[in-house]
Amino acid sequence: MKNIIILLRPHQWIKNFFIFAPLFFTFNFQSEVITTVVIGFALFSLAASSIYILNDYHDITEDQAHPTKKNRPLASGVVSKSTAIGLMSVLFIISLGGAIALSQSFAMILAIYITMNIAYTFGLKHISILDISIIAIGFVLRIYAGAAVIDNTPSMWIVLVTFVLALFLALAKRRDDCLLALDGKKTRKNIDGYNLEMVNAAMTLMAGVTVVSYIMYTVSPEVIERLGTHNLYITALFVIIGILRYMQLTFVEQNSGSPTKLVLKDRFLQLVLIGWITSFYIIIKGF
Repeated sequence: MKNIIILLRPHQWIKNFFIFAPLFFTFNFQSEVITTVVIGFALFSLAASSIYILNDYHDITEDQAHPTKKNRPLASGVVSKSTAIGLMSVLFIISLGGAIALSQSFAMILAIYITMNIAYTFGLKHISILDISIIAIGFVLRIYAGAAVIDNTPSMWIVLVTFVLALFLALAKRRDDCLLALDGKKTRKNIDGYNLEMVNAAMTLMAGVTVVSYIMYTVSPEVIERLGTHNLYITALFVIIGILRYMQLTFVEQNSGSPTKLVLKDRFLQLVLIGWITSFYIIIKGF
């Protein structure tokens, strides 16, 4: 059972918290609405786990050559292929069936996410730049999925911030692959399309665009009118500090292989996130 849980990669479900973003930014915290979003989060997480299983099944040989991925349940052989396929099929059925029952628009977005990631697994992930773009689009789809279940349209600035931030994180992960390639451990077929100079420059660019886009969101007339405050720009302080911390972890400590694990383990990043959420709430509520 432990290995089955590892196969599902529940630690990666933290990515699906982006589904809660539209709820957070609209401050519509009614119990029924929150329950609906939680259900959407659960269904999206099951669908994501089914994709992780498919990816691990498809990449068994490649993972066995990776210094850490070789310990994954399928690559190490502790979970059989037949068990993985059966579990994947069940998760597909539950997630899509539940999504249809929850909301047709949500189900459509989830279907797009699944289809895109199947294409990613079977070939698109080997195309440099397109691979990280698909990852970033996946985060944008999470934003739209969260908006769909509460019948809301997300701000264009939040969509843009999500896309460039996801690109930033995906580039940091590719940087880790570049470092492994320099050590003679080529773990990805598309790694020839990246090098440290390109990735470092791209990360710097995406970091700047992320910060500017977020500031533009906080000072946009639409947001000021909807949330009733001109002071939301103050929360950009935590965004800037968070980006700098992540760049420190990436460039100084050479630790960027798993963005999810970094967020779960790094106290500094966790405090920044708490500070951002708290300051956002205080400013909106006018305390």
